[in-house]
Amino acid sequence: MTPGAPYRWTDEAAIRDFVAQTGFGLLCVAAPDRMHVVHLPLIWLDERRIGLHLHRANPIVPHLDGQDALIVVTGDQAYISPDWYGLPDKVPTWNYVAAELRGPMVRLDKAETIAQIDALSHEQERRLAPKPLWTRDKMSDGLFDKIMTGLVGFAMQVEAIHGTAKLGQDKPEAARIGVADALDAVGGGALAARMRGTLA
Repeated sequence: MTPGAPYRWTDEAAIRDFVAQTGFGLLCVAAPDRMHVVHLPLIWLDERRIGLHLHRANPIVPHLDGQDALIVVTGDQAYISPDWYGLPDKVPTWNYVAAELRGPMVRLDKAETIAQIDALSHEQERRLAPKPLWTRDKMSDGLFDKIMTGLVGFAMQVEAIHGTAKLGQDKPEAARIGVADALDAVGGGALAARMRGTLA
């Protein structure tokens, strides 16, 4: 879907936070042979660089360093029934939240890759509190170094951030509330909460 004007999400700080909270995305890069795509975890390294790692045997790896790439992060989404609006002559649609990050990729050295992996696991472990944090110190001696021989890290220098938040902003407030209530009833509470956040 191409986002119309009501759905364009332009708050870059909020988009960066959304990407951080989701922590997972789709990396895409064009190569002479084909379009390469891989799902992977993500971590912000600073406000304009996002880090990732993958197995060095992945066919996308030879096409990343120095190349422009796209990362797509998808959040809450759901089918929206026209019945939920309480208005005549509406059609089905899909509400969703998504972000696109674009920029050149740079290969990380071993120390940078390890730092990125440590930051990623720390961020995700922190969210599992009160569970004690897992760290690689819990691994058998030498095992992490062995695993690292199969991994390679990259960072995207994010030059463009585009967001879409299609949450019924073009509908009357009562219709948006009706859709949010219906989503709550069918297990779509997270998207419903986002829709209520758009209410004036």
